[in-house]
Amino acid sequence: MLPLAGVRILAVEVYGAGPFGSAHLADLGAEVIKIEQRETGGDVSRLVGPYLLGEHDGHFFQSLNRNKKSLTLDLKHPRGREVFLKLVATADGLMGNLRGDQPEKLRITYRDLAPANPRIVCAHLSAYGRDGARKAWPGYDYLMQGEAGYLSLTGEPDGPPSRMGLSVVDYATGTTCALALLAGILEARRTGRGRDLDVSLYDVAMHQLNYPAAWYLNEGLATGRAPRSGHPFIAPSQLYRTRDGWIFVMAQTQRFWELLCDGLGRADLKATYPDFAARREHRDALTRILDGEFSRQTTQTWLRDLRGTVPCGPVFDLAQALDNPYFLERGGVQVFDHPDRPGFKLVASPFRLGEPLPAMPAPKLGQHTEALLREIGYGEAEIEQLKGAGAV
Repeated sequence: MLPLAGVRILAVEVYGAGPFGSAHLADLGAEVIKIEQRETGGDVSRLVGPYLLGEHDGHFFQSLNRNKKSLTLDLKHPRGREVFLKLVATADGLMGNLRGDQPEKLRITYRDLAPANPRIVCAHLSAYGRDGARKAWPGYDYLMQGEAGYLSLTGEPDGPPSRMGLSVVDYATGTTCALALLAGILEARRTGRGRDLDVSLYDVAMHQLNYPAAWYLNEGLATGRAPRSGHPFIAPSQLYRTRDGWIFVMAQTQRFWELLCDGLGRADLKATYPDFAARREHRDALTRILDGEFSRQTTQTWLRDLRGTVPCGPVFDLAQALDNPYFLERGGVQVFDHPDRPGFKLVASPFRLGEPLPAMPAPKLGQHTEALLREIGYGEAEIEQLKGAGAV
């Protein structure tokens, strides 16, 4: 029995952030039903390349939608609305990621759905929120990274603004929305009453400024980029050159600094740079010294000698990261039986429960429509009528 077995979530979701969050719920055993419109080809991410798997399916879509079900339904059609409300009556929550003005227009807020199910929890993920001047604005991850200051914190000090290499705001916002939805469901089970919950890409991007924000809000310190992807305050905590590449070292405590000096055979550096303030003030000089030391050996040699004592790690490209024996040892790759690609592989869920997690491929468009309609009481003739009317 998985932790979320028996929890039913209706997902009015597209593209990245929402599907990433609801995928966590599906991995943990929730029944996540994607509401998709057949006329538009369903979730737009079904057609994102470069690699496709038959019609309305691809690697991008699979990575965000495994273990879910697909129901094709036109929420604006009167009979589609009828089907939707019957499903709402059976669900614990709704998770959507639409433009901020869309939930009201589609009537998928708590006020709209409570008559069908007073316990329903509606978690709305949008770019800028469902209120305020930007509620109707579209928005994406990279825009949030730019406006929230991430590009000013990433890369070398003399380089152009640089975004992070992954859609970190999408992922964080999806995960935050899933957490909010679960909190709402717990409350609804206690009180018998659901609610609306709102999460936005913009708010999450700003929230993740975290301790640099505290430095600025209280002391006026605007953190910038440090050389070698260094920590803004602590040294040594950055990239160093080795004989054949790079190593990332993070001596975040005084003890780790002293262990690093011992590991390098440079106990004399403890007295030269005795505390955080001295190491920060002389960061450039310390970088030159440590570059000289690390350049004596290969990255793998230093990792062999220091790892497990001093926090340090290799600097991989994406292929090296995914081929890393430790990643494979951790069960980092999950294999799916996809109908169009036997042995299809995805990065496994980060949850470790001591038992296998579900391993179902993302659904074909409308794959579960008829089964779900039968479950909520529709007969074969009625299902054909709904199809003919364009409601499903």
